[in-house]
Amino acid sequence: MNDEWLIYRGVGEPHDGIDALPDPPPWRDFDGAPVDEPEDPEAPGGSPAAGAAGAADGAIARRLGAHRQAAELHRPEPEELEAINAALYLRRPLLVTGFPGTGKSTLAHAVAHELKLGRVLRWPVVSRTVLQDGLYRYDALARLQDVQIAASGGGRDGGPGGVPGIGKYIRLGPLGTALLPTARPRVLLIDELDKSDIDLPNDLLNVLEEGEFALPELERVADTEPEVRVLTDDGAKVTVRGGRVRCRAFPFIVLTSNGERDFPAALLRRCIQLKLGQPGEKRLATMVRAHLGEEAARSGADLIREFLSRSQSELVAADQLLNAVYLTHYAAPPTREDLADLLIQRLDRPR
Repeated sequence: MNDEWLIYRGVGEPHDGIDALPDPPPWRDFDGAPVDEPEDPEAPGGSPAAGAAGAADGAIARRLGAHRQAAELHRPEPEELEAINAALYLRRPLLVTGFPGTGKSTLAHAVAHELKLGRVLRWPVVSRTVLQDGLYRYDALARLQDVQIAASGGGRDGGPGGVPGIGKYIRLGPLGTALLPTARPRVLLIDELDKSDIDLPNDLLNVLEEGEFALPELERVADTEPEVRVLTDDGAKVTVRGGRVRCRAFPFIVLTSNGERDFPAALLRRCIQLKLGQPGEKRLATMVRAHLGEEAARSGADLIREFLSRSQSELVAADQLLNAVYLTHYAAPPTREDLADLLIQRLDRPR
């Protein structure tokens, strides 16, 4: 495989390869402007990257492992690298399908870490999730209460009649934050899309295709308030102009699915698709080593082999293996095998 074209290389070490990404194809070229990096009052010099460093580092340790530097790196399979880089080049979402515990969501964190793209924006999907949840939230009730307080003579500073400006009541969601016009793409994880109701995949189509969305509450006041400061999913403040958000660098979006449902063809054609199989012995050992260290990986070798054997006929998840290795290594119970059986129970057990 010729590696020269790879932006994400799966090496685990952060680098500036994202700066070598060529211009997008004409049909995926977005012109959101001006580039508006969020201000973080707690970051030195107002740098959003520095302000989010603590949160990003904590997420990396949880997802990729506190001992990841000491672990023998497992290079992703060629098809994984090709799909990830195709999504980066074409500015298309990456739809990752696989059983629970195969590393679908971890992939987003690995890309963000290696390409130095900051904190992963995460949008967990449940059956009640709607598109609006990912774009932004408008707290109309809080605004109404403040108007009523102001009318009774106890108004707050900040807006007409002592009512704060409308931006105080708006916060962008993970998807809305990812679509802000920034110089480098953000990484967005839309987790377990197959848990959504039937409408959400279709509702996503226009936003993913156009790279923009409107905030009607701000469009209505655009004549008098053309620029409004709002909060992002990161907790920073940005300026929304004219009531619309349009991206410049299309975000690297990872959509995960456990394969529990089919998606409409219109969504599939807009995505790069990747199917992950169950990890093999080398990958499992590397994962255990990254999270728990070399000694735990050695002592848990028998559990890894047992896990692999069971995965041939049962649905089991890698995080169950991590739980078993951790507890049997650090707690050293006398009933090691029984405890491992308790923690690694098949997920497709008939109910």
